[in-house]
Amino acid sequence: MWRMNTCREIAATLTTPGKGILAADESIATMSARLEKAGVTPTADSRRTYREILASTPGLSDGVSGIIFCEETLTQVFSDGRPFAQAVRDLGMLPGIKVDTGAKPCPGLAGETVTEGLDGLPARLARYAQMGAAFAKWRAVFTITETTPTWAAMACNANALARYAAACQEAGLVPIVEPEVLMTGSHSIARCAEVTASVHAAVRQQLSLLRVDLAGIVLKPNMVIEGEDHAIQADAEQVAEATVSVLRAWPAELAGVAFLSGGQSPRRATANLTALQAHRTPWPLTFSFGRALVSPALQAWRGDETRVGAAQEALATHVAANAAALRLRGELQPA
Repeated sequence: MWRMNTCREIAATLTTPGKGILAADESIATMSARLEKAGVTPTADSRRTYREILASTPGLSDGVSGIIFCEETLTQVFSDGRPFAQAVRDLGMLPGIKVDTGAKPCPGLAGETVTEGLDGLPARLARYAQMGAAFAKWRAVFTITETTPTWAAMACNANALARYAAACQEAGLVPIVEPEVLMTGSHSIARCAEVTASVHAAVRQQLSLLRVDLAGIVLKPNMVIEGEDHAIQADAEQVAEATVSVLRAWPAELAGVAFLSGGQSPRRATANLTALQAHRTPWPLTFSFGRALVSPALQAWRGDETRVGAAQEALATHVAANAAALRLRGELQPA
């Protein structure tokens, strides 16, 4: 029971009004590729330095409740010798960790994937908790085509998400449950809504079967949005309306919803997040952005130690814009 209470308290902290979650959990391969593209030699130390620059941004905790890291970062230390988890807590935020090992081809389902990482997960979660992590994250991905995602792919990934979430709560960690319908493709916003609703139905069913406490999780979904190659781009209100319409199937006890940016530009992600605040929901609607927040910082830094301040200013500016959107929630809603 104490673990359930702990998870509920942590989930409430992560969804604190006016704050979002910073996703700085790129895998070693992904982070190295982004560093190299920015002209930075990709090494364990350059990855550590970049994440420290992000986490130590002055005033970051004003708009960020928690930061998601990959395992490599959680095992590293700040330049002053403090472990990352301790340093982040000292800075007024909660440290989290991505625990899945990525989407892999799903046997029997040609062209579709299932996210792996369940083997040995309880032991890993116990170790992460000892290292100071307060929450975890697992991402399942779905690509829209004329024939996908199939119900089989949705069911496989939903079961994995639920098994992960149940294991997290048993370890006293809050699970961030991330079913992402990708923007890849030319599908309409209506098709995205249809697929996202089906994915969420599968996830809810599996969470219920494994008795996952919804008050102790944070849902991290995609916004309902057209494919990146679709001819017509929906405006912010259309995205907000379609997104909330899908989300209304979630019970009121859900701790909160923290949207991923999913490849949207920083400007569009913030505009859509702002429009979402005009809709009444029983749970907070916040953000857990990655690229939309950290890419501007990387472009400002580019490995130049004289540009650390510029990188932190870029991150702070984008965090502040999204936190300001959250603070509009009460003002935008009808009386």
